[in-house]
Amino acid sequence: MLALVNSCALLGMDGYPLTVEVDVSPGIARFDIVGLPDAAVKESRERVRAALRNSGFEFPLRRITVNLAPANIRKEGALLDLPIAVGILAATGQLSWDETVLRQSAFVGELSLEGGVRPISGVLPMAVCVAHQGLECFFLPMANTKEAAIIQDIQVYGVEELRHLTEQLADPSQCLPVKVDIQALLHQSSGEEELDMADVKGQEGVKRALTVAAAGGHNVLMIGPPGSGKTMLAKRIPSLLPPLSLEESIEVAKLYSVSGLLCEDHPLQISRPFRAPHHGASAASIIGGGANPRPGEISLASHGILFMDELPEFSRDVLEALRQPLEERRVTVARVNARVDYPADFQLIAAMNPCPCGYYGDGLKECTCTPYARERYLHRLSGPLLDRIDLHISVPRAEYRQLSGKEKSISSEELRRQVIAAREIQAKRFPGKKSPLNASMSRRELEKFCRCDAEGAALLEQAFRLLKMSARAHDRILKVARTIADLAGAEQIGQAHIAEAVQYRSLDRKEV
Repeated sequence: MLALVNSCALLGMDGYPLTVEVDVSPGIARFDIVGLPDAAVKESRERVRAALRNSGFEFPLRRITVNLAPANIRKEGALLDLPIAVGILAATGQLSWDETVLRQSAFVGELSLEGGVRPISGVLPMAVCVAHQGLECFFLPMANTKEAAIIQDIQVYGVEELRHLTEQLADPSQCLPVKVDIQALLHQSSGEEELDMADVKGQEGVKRALTVAAAGGHNVLMIGPPGSGKTMLAKRIPSLLPPLSLEESIEVAKLYSVSGLLCEDHPLQISRPFRAPHHGASAASIIGGGANPRPGEISLASHGILFMDELPEFSRDVLEALRQPLEERRVTVARVNARVDYPADFQLIAAMNPCPCGYYGDGLKECTCTPYARERYLHRLSGPLLDRIDLHISVPRAEYRQLSGKEKSISSEELRRQVIAAREIQAKRFPGKKSPLNASMSRRELEKFCRCDAEGAALLEQAFRLLKMSARAHDRILKVARTIADLAGAEQIGQAHIAEAVQYRSLDRKEV
């Protein structure tokens, strides 16, 4: 007998519909799975056999053929255990069910040997896929139900054990679908204490620069000696950013779901991501990769911050691979089996020492590096990469009077209000744009919205000649100046805005 069961699988960060076709026929006892299964899918045979027997069902000693359609896409993981088991029960007549319910339902889940249903990764994009298929019910592990219930166009049912699923299918009216309050999830506390810029003593100039960066979505490179507060400042940048919108939160949640990083109690990402990979990380872990490509750190940082401490210590492959995502806000991971696009709409915050020992130009501690060592260290960052970083900020060592002073520093809440006001101006300037920030302006938008007055234009021309800037650096200065003008509520870019923007670009590697 033949049974067809609806399911889903993952390709990148998107789910795609999958039909599990189970045929049970007379013949020598065999259990074959076809349709490009990987090793984990092939191992489903043993898990399903043991789960059925330990749940009180009969495992047929006949020829069982399972086809995973479409057969031209490679299937990975243990998420197809449950639909395979349901297909065998349906094909052998051991399942009492309403045929309409089975036809309008999708199933995913990993089985334990005793018949329990274990959680899986990537449920949120699968729920989106189920809704797009027009199916009504989604049966999945109980631990994943809150995540799937974010998609409110389908009825989500949690399954703890295989034998309970058969009871649910026999009489669906006895089961209540899982519901979540999306607005409550968006306002739910993550339980983590938010860091505050007021905790950082001194560094008022750096805080101003970071406020400009947060307001316009600009990339930042902080340069300073060890202990000057670069990491402390970077960790507090998310506190300057506005909350995630529902659309952004769902996109981030999909990425974290695919990666298996989504918290069961917080299925919607509330705070903006802050990713800080170690400088020894591989290119695949930063950019994304694998046989079935998975998102890397630049994608997990979408709509948030990617902090790269000790930037020159990252491998050359990693640094150069950042150039395209920084420009296009997306990354394409191509493999033999698949080609996947992931979002990479992150804000890069990088930090580095001015030299290998870290104390060049410090004033308090003497640098022990030779001029050649300093030159070689700085040349680890290519000119094209530096051009894509809008602000180069010098972070000097804080003075003792600043550290011991009782003066209250400006709080993140005050700075966030300035950032939100500036972003509201940008949202009106770029209506309908996915990333309505000055940092994402196209060349045509730059010419339209970044016009300077006469004094500002003259100052920009002078800086362009003296600093020998590239065309890209010229455009970056205009974008930063536009953000500074927005923070000041100015319609036109003036000389003071250009002067401040040029100051943030003056730390070219030859002048550090």
